[in-house]
Amino acid sequence: MVARRRKRAARDPEKGILSPPGYSAIPIKFSEKQQSSHYLYVREHKVREGTKSSWPQKRTLFVLNVPPYCTEECLSRLLSPCGPVQSVELQEKPDLAESPKEPKSKFFHPKPVPGFQVAYVVFQKPRGVSAALALKGPLLVSTESHPVKSGIHKWIRDYADSVPDPEALRVEVDTFMETYDEKMAEEEAKAKEEEGVPDEEGWVKVTRRGRRPVLPRTEAASLRVLEREKRKRARKELLNFYAWQHRETKMEHLAHLRKKFQEDKQRIELMRAQRKFRPY
Repeated sequence: MVARRRKRAARDPEKGILSPPGYSAIPIKFSEKQQSSHYLYVREHKVREGTKSSWPQKRTLFVLNVPPYCTEECLSRLLSPCGPVQSVELQEKPDLAESPKEPKSKFFHPKPVPGFQVAYVVFQKPRGVSAALALKGPLLVSTESHPVKSGIHKWIRDYADSVPDPEALRVEVDTFMETYDEKMAEEEAKAKEEEGVPDEEGWVKVTRRGRRPVLPRTEAASLRVLEREKRKRARKELLNFYAWQHRETKMEHLAHLRKKFQEDKQRIELMRAQRKFRPY
């Protein structure tokens, strides 16, 4: 049966397109010169009942098998006849996170995935998803009005895009730091309010805020600490490492005790001779 289906698909490519269950196939071509088509497999993005998703329901199209030369801009242009596209995001694999994600930065982002990707296309209206599922092709990625660079031209463009604008980078970093400082200030104020306040079960959260603040170390103090640690480490190096060193250390300690005992004995005899010895 599988062999017959494959033969039938090869004979009639418009009606016999093989696609995963639940997906619709959309043929695309890089340009008019390309003879064979590449297929995008699309379906409506759905999650289980009671599960939160960062993508809006009934307006999100999930796309599989996105080729490397198809960027977010190209995908948005290919699907724009179905309806106004709100956003397009390419990922290495499907997103399983339930919490909403933070907006991406154009300066601080991971390296692009070199292979095939998946995409989430969000339309402004739900009818855009149904129109995309019924879309027929083949669709052209690179046209005269919207050419897509490839090969050495694409590498040159990627290198030019990798050099950030210093002023725009400074503005984004300042904005991020302001947001971070506000967040830390809110957390500190909240922790200060909850300090010493028992919870519903009567437990009091212990924090480190009650400790005396430590003064910052100067460079001279740091050098003194490092020198002291160095001398301490030098004294401990190879101390009683060998058995003969251990024996000699014991013998020196016993000789020191004997010497001290004799000195104490002589001092007691001298005090007796002077009649200043009063043991009681």
